[in-house]
Amino acid sequence: MDLDVFVAAHQAEWARLEQLLGRGRRLTGAEADELVALYQRTATHLSLIQSTTPDPMLTGRLTQLVARARATVTGARKGGWRDAVRFFTTGFPAAVYVSRRWWIPTALISTAVGVLVGWWIATHPEIQGAIGAPAELKEMTKPGGGYEAYYSSHPAASFAAQVWTNNAQAAAICLVLGAFLGLPVLYILWQNMLNLGVGLGLMSSADRLDVFLGLILPHGLLELTAVFVAAGTGLRLGWTVIDPGPRTRRVALAEQGRAAIGMAIGLAVVLFVSGLIEGFVTPSGLPTWARITIGVAAEALFLVYVYVLGGRAARAGEIGDVEAADRTATLPTAA
Repeated sequence: MDLDVFVAAHQAEWARLEQLLGRGRRLTGAEADELVALYQRTATHLSLIQSTTPDPMLTGRLTQLVARARATVTGARKGGWRDAVRFFTTGFPAAVYVSRRWWIPTALISTAVGVLVGWWIATHPEIQGAIGAPAELKEMTKPGGGYEAYYSSHPAASFAAQVWTNNAQAAAICLVLGAFLGLPVLYILWQNMLNLGVGLGLMSSADRLDVFLGLILPHGLLELTAVFVAAGTGLRLGWTVIDPGPRTRRVALAEQGRAAIGMAIGLAVVLFVSGLIEGFVTPSGLPTWARITIGVAAEALFLVYVYVLGGRAARAGEIGDVEAADRTATLPTAA
């Protein structure tokens, strides 16, 4: 496509659209119909330019023009309780459900890595010696030592808030930096599994693995699931950069990116629940079986939420993206 010829052919239409937009609400019925028609044509022109001969200055001008026309035609839409309810009953669970082919393998592989690291440390005294001096390791693993005291080292409320903040940041980093081919996500996963493996290995070598599992399982099931969901979504976003499928890379990344932002909000709520369990249940005087039962129940409720509500919404076409009215209009793409 000859860009100069294209601009010359449609410059008058864009100028007319800009003129109509400048008049605000002082439009006659015929002018309002003309504005809608020009908006639709200009949106098509923008898509054609972006897909054939992208010119930064012209693309920026038309993008701004289309956005202004869209706001005028559709009107400003204010978010409310309806959007929040829709997000937590359909959007978020559907996004988690749709991305399950990424986060479930991520969870299985990561857990296997953590267990292998734990086994390696537990069965190799020389590795334990590289982690710390015998006196230090004994101080960490003894009854009332570092691993047990960690969960009661601060008031429950402040500890829960600190844990929630740290985990929410880790999940957000996985989601945001996933676009960098997923490499930061792999690093975060490795750090998490390494920490888990060290705890497993050291407590197992001290014959106190049951105590460690009693401390980690109540909150760890839900917490690690949220981290795995974030990591899987981040890896999916990174793969989209490599293989966007039948869509253009820009459209695919925009769609996945919007879903990832929504995922960050939903996972922040999940991690808040996990933080409450870690702050109030894990260090409590409840029997081990009761604390683990609470953790298993929280995990089961989350999975039911994802597979029942999310599965139903996904089968209805929901993918966790914003509503169609809030997306940028695009031309159909051939497969």
